[in-house]
Amino acid sequence: MKLTTRSRYGTRMILDMALHAADGPVRIKDVAARQGVSVKYLEKLVRELKGAGFVRSRRGPRGGHELAKPLSEITVGAIVRALEGDMSLVECDGEGGGQACPRLADCLTREVWAEAARAMHERLDAITLADLVAKAGAKAAAAVRRDAACR
Repeated sequence: MKLTTRSRYGTRMILDMALHAADGPVRIKDVAARQGVSVKYLEKLVRELKGAGFVRSRRGPRGGHELAKPLSEITVGAIVRALEGDMSLVECDGEGGGQACPRLADCLTREVWAEAARAMHERLDAITLADLVAKAGAKAAAAVRRDAACR
């Protein structure tokens, strides 16, 4: 499975919102400028993420978007599923159950693909936005130390 830009950009957008949450609701045009992604594309993704319950919007002069759940309750796996839908590696392991495949009952490799998909889902579900924000903080602290050491 190859993740589309929907998952990659959507995850970057939510992480950007988390990193800039202290400033209040985040405007999509600011996220777009920081992430190098078009405003139109992010607006489409934010609507889907809002529908999935990850984001809420505020209107008005200080309006924008903010996370609707705590960082520890939002996993990368949940974001990807909200934006991608079925995350099976092969069609015969997907939402349709593979009824169209004539080899379904005798296929020896189907379980390999199902196991690989489960492992991917488990790993993505184990990574929260809180984890990513912590990594971003550690990276920023390391950069500050590196800069201080160079002086």
